[in-house]
Amino acid sequence: MIRSFTAPCAAITFAWLPLVFSTQISQAEFNSMAQPAENLTECRAPRPPKALADTAYIRNGYRAILQILAAERWEETGDCTCHLREFTWQDVVEQSQEFVTSDNPRLPFDVVALNNRATKAEAARSAACKTN
Repeated sequence: MIRSFTAPCAAITFAWLPLVFSTQISQAEFNSMAQPAENLTECRAPRPPKALADTAYIRNGYRAILQILAAERWEETGDCTCHLREFTWQDVVEQSQEFVTSDNPRLPFDVVALNNRATKAEAARSAACKTN
């Protein structure tokens, strides 16, 4: 009886070997979960450093404020260069008081409204600069 049992086990083992090795190969190709470096040639707001705020919600608010400040600088100057790099994160934090909509320190901004405002301002800048 033992001999009749080993043959099916061997067949099952050989059938599973390609699946096991293909899984190991794909796992070997996995390098890391690190985010790819941002393309700095585009005029896009960088991600705020984690040390800037405890929560992603507040950091996202700071990023939208940076975009708004850059768009306001474009409106003042009319210059189509990327103004995002003219502001430091400290500048953004200092000017963020103008955008506070709540007394709740965990939710000081309406990030959705800030993102909408930043998107509209960037669209206006892009449209104006595309025609120039």
